[in-house]
Amino acid sequence: MAEQKIYLVGAGIEGWEGFGKQALEVIDSAEVLVGHKRLLDIFPDFKGEKRLLEDLSIMLEYLKNTEKKTVVLGSGDPNFFGVARFLIRNLPKERIEIFPNVTSVQYAFARIKEPWDDATFVSVHGRGIKPALDRIVASEKIAILTDSVNTPAVMARELIHRGAEGYEAWVCEDLGLPTEKFTKTDVRGLVDFKCSPLNILILIKTWEPNLENYPVIGIRDDEFATAKKLITKEEVRAITLGKLQLQDDLVMWDIGAGSGSVSIEAGNLMPNGRILALEKNPQYLTYLKENLKKFVARNVTVIEAFAPEGLEDLPDPDRVFIGGSGGMLEEIIEAVDKRLKPDGFIVLNAVTLDTLTKSVEFLEDHGYTVEVTCVNISKTRSLTDYKMFAAHNPVYVISAWKGEE
Repeated sequence: MAEQKIYLVGAGIEGWEGFGKQALEVIDSAEVLVGHKRLLDIFPDFKGEKRLLEDLSIMLEYLKNTEKKTVVLGSGDPNFFGVARFLIRNLPKERIEIFPNVTSVQYAFARIKEPWDDATFVSVHGRGIKPALDRIVASEKIAILTDSVNTPAVMARELIHRGAEGYEAWVCEDLGLPTEKFTKTDVRGLVDFKCSPLNILILIKTWEPNLENYPVIGIRDDEFATAKKLITKEEVRAITLGKLQLQDDLVMWDIGAGSGSVSIEAGNLMPNGRILALEKNPQYLTYLKENLKKFVARNVTVIEAFAPEGLEDLPDPDRVFIGGSGGMLEEIIEAVDKRLKPDGFIVLNAVTLDTLTKSVEFLEDHGYTVEVTCVNISKTRSLTDYKMFAAHNPVYVISAWKGEE
């Protein structure tokens, strides 16, 4: 294999003026210059061979075997959503030397006079928008590299749909070009916004509607819209969430989500996680969507389906809560068992002995370690001048762990 070093050099916003002395020396002594046309055009007097960067696999084959001193040009910092990731994965690191420059994101934050050390960064350029949305709605400050399909307007409509519109928005267009432009607006102001396809969208959290009076966990039952008080009660909900052993960045399925109380508080506890709330009952769906909007549950996505239908297209879960099964409990557990990630948990609540017995037997038959917690809640209520305890029906919180395979 060739041992010649490969140099990755980042171009700044201003072309020639953006290159450091060392980078220019490396380029001047190179035999081959690889890059997109607009970057190669910065060096019209380059004496060596110029190669247009198109197919990465063809370029990789050349870089693996070349004995020539080669420079690969990138924009800004090649390590920041650039070609460096691809090359580092496919070439020995000792063969690569990187000369970073000012990134377009860094430049954009400087122009709008906003610190960027506390920002999150995502790219939807040439990628799907859905995976990025979960990171976006969990962030206080975020820069988004867009493209001609996933435009700021598209992003805005998705954010509004998720109830995440409390952002100041900056659209930074054509950075470093004569047509450079910076527009400050809000999420709703982006909905019909037309801009250059060369843009960066920066969102800065300014407000969180309706949440100032609600706790992260322990929201009172009467705050939720629900049918006939069919809701996982506040105290049972706290125990259920504890048994789920939630951690940030997990994927959770809430099957039979009902009013969405468990999904909403789970989302509060893991703001960078994803919660998929499955519900099909039209009446419950109305209440579920109303609650998600009220509590700004930005990382909860409603899946209108009767489980086990609708599970096939979902990402594999780390945690599963079964709040309702519609008489399909065994089929649901069977489907979940095939998809649950190693070391995952299933938690379900039962109010009848039949459901308790059936759940425990079925889970144990599938190799799970099962623990049952019987929750007996009594709460005070007024009786003329006195108070007395009123008992709720016991609830059996069943938690199941299969361990790593």
